[in-house]
Order: sequence, then C-alpha cells, then structure tokens
Amino acid sequence: MSIEEPASAERRMDEKSRIQSIGKMREILGCFSTVDRHLSLAEIASRAGLPRPTAHRMVSSLREIGFIEQNARNGSYSLGIGLFELGSLALANMDLLREAKPYMDRLSRLAGESAHLGVFNGYQVIVVEREEPGDRPTRGLQPSEASPAYCTGVGKATLAFQRPEVIARVIDGGLKPYTNKTITKAEALKEDLAAIRKRGYAIDDCEHEIWVRCVAAPIRNASGAVFAALSVTGAADRMTDKKLSDLAPLVVQTADTISRQIGFQPQG
Repeated sequence: MSIEEPASAERRMDEKSRIQSIGKMREILGCFSTVDRHLSLAEIASRAGLPRPTAHRMVSSLREIGFIEQNARNGSYSLGIGLFELGSLALANMDLLREAKPYMDRLSRLAGESAHLGVFNGYQVIVVEREEPGDRPTRGLQPSEASPAYCTGVGKATLAFQRPEVIARVIDGGLKPYTNKTITKAEALKEDLAAIRKRGYAIDDCEHEIWVRCVAAPIRNASGAVFAALSVTGAADRMTDKKLSDLAPLVVQTADTISRQIGFQPQG
C-alpha cells in the first residue's frame, strides 16, 4: 500500500477548502433578494447557516472584490456593483441573447411595435434586450430594467409556468397597484396565470403602465423549464384587442422558435 506524499495530500486539502469557501460565499449571496436588499451580519449568518465568525470572514472577502457593499451608517450589507458588472457580461454572452436577436428584429418589423426579451430571476423579470421597428420614440421597459412579474407581459408569461411555491413567493412579496388595472388580489392573479398556461400567452392590459398593452409568450430552456419570455409591446391606442389577438400566434411561434434554437425539444 502506497502512502500519499504530504505535498499531494496538502494540495487536495487546499482544493477542498477552496471549494467549501466558494460554496459558503454562494450561500451568502443567495441570502439577498429584491425583497431583502439589506441584511445585517446576524441575518446573513442565520440564513446561510454559518457561524457568525465564518460569515464575517466570507462577507469581508466578498466586500474586497466588490460583490457586497456595506452601509456606512447602519452597518447593513447589500449586493455590490461588481455583481451587476459580472451579470451584465454574462447576459451579453448568453446563448439566449445571441439566438433571439434576429428573431426579435423580425418580430418587431412584422408587428410594427417594439419587442422585449425578459429573463425571470425568481422574483422579477429583467429585460435583457429590446428591438424597435424604426424611429418611433421608445416607450415602456428598457434593457437591464427590472419589471414586476405579476403585471407585465414578459413577467406573467414566465410566472405562469413556475412552481406553485415560486408563484406564492411573488404574491407574498406584495401585489403593488401600478395602475387601476393592476391585478392586486392573489386569487385573481392565480386565475389569470391559469388562463395564460391554457392559451400559451399572456396579455398586459395597461397593468404596469397605463398607456401600454402587450402580448407575451414563454421561452423554454433545454430542459423544458420556462425561464424567459418574449413580448410585443405598444401604445394602448394602437394595440387594440384585434391587434393583440392577431399578434398572439406570431409571438408564440417566435418564442417557440427561440426555445428550439437554444436546445428545447418539444415532445411528440
């Protein structure tokens, strides 16, 4: 039986320690959300399941690389700009963004309205791309803008296909009324999401912005999970009921095409 050399054993221990540290840092970053933007060290330690000294050491390391920031007034912590910069780079290199752009451009030109691409982050939808049909002034969501999942087209098109606990979490976060058409009752929202699942697309009827209507469809990844959505958005006076109805099949078809381009394979 051979005895492992001390240097080799030490390297393996160092590698194991680094992996464990990365895992702990990931747990700490996962403590934050759009609802819990600011946390104390005690809250971080409790949520991450770490001893307070360990949590403090990890938080200090994350602060050094800009992934966490500390409020000088009350000592609370929040996610840092370094994560935003890294996330923006990741989004720019996503297969979704590369594959979707030409289809979004075509959809926008055919519809004569703007097309939005949004990615669900577990609470909200982040708009990662927007295409315009021409020189028309832009209205509505802009790239990198976060939008509510319960009252926008891209938001509802993704939220409708999430697990019940994810839908419950969004509802528990509050259904703020952005307009007089925003759905603010949990049961009414659940009924709307059920209708979206049945017909395959979502409608935003001036629910987030009073002058905007849109139709949106879900995008699936290679495993079949809905993680993003595509919409056609326009001014309410142009987006009539008939136009929304006419555009819905085109939006669904485009979203399905993008899904297949990034690896989704429908069954049957």
